Amino acid sequence: MRTSRIRTATLAAVTAALALGLTACGGADGGSKAAGGDSAAATAQSPSASNGDGKGGTQAHSGGDTKEGARSTTASGGTDEAGSKGTTAGAQQCRGDEMLLTAVHRFAGQQGDHLLVTASNKGTKPCWVTSYPAVKLGDVDGTALPHSKKDNAGGGKQITLQPGGKAYSAVNLFDYGSKNHTAQSFSLALRGADGHDGPFYSVDIKGEKSQFTWNEADVLNWNTKKPYDI
Repeated sequence: MRTSRIRTATLAAVTAALALGLTACGGADGGSKAAGGDSAAATAQSPSASNGDGKGGTQAHSGGDTKEGARSTTASGGTDEAGSKGTTAGAQQCRGDEMLLTAVHRFAGQQGDHLLVTASNKGTKPCWVTSYPAVKLGDVDGTALPHSKKDNAGGGKQITLQPGGKAYSAVNLFDYGSKNHTAQSFSLALRGADGHDGPFYSVDIKGEKSQFTWNEADVLNWNTKKPYDI
């Protein structure tokens, strides 16, 4: 009887140990699956940056890869923050009556003579500009200046301006010394995504030499950095 009881106790102990081992293994598998579920949820919830027209810009994926759609650059105080949290979905096109438009005559009479144009968002909501501004110099004629052939590509992107944010363009002036035109102001209109011009607004030239002369002129795309700055 004693031998039988000892064997029964031993078998019970072994069975309990095996059960505990199996339970531990099952718990480890469950924990692994739970961790995998958290990782998948985090990837699915990764935010994507939308451009100014609300059509996705750069979208984050696991592994650090990105895919670029319609590009959008955010400008705030002249700082390029493309694809960052500064990019705002649903931003509307900037309106001339909510913008502060200024111009400074730089390198007057020298190589690189141009008018630096600054557009500041004075509204309370983000807005975007695109392409290059439509510019008419003085009262010469009603034709807007052409886009510069030497400009960088990318004029079709939308630059989102936060309230107080700025974008820059330049009017390149080419003076051949005779039969030229002279002015102290010009008019500017913002272009829409469809390429059509909005209302024109008069812009006065600031700086030591507000008067400028030209035989030919062209315009650069909007940018978050001042053109011709070294």
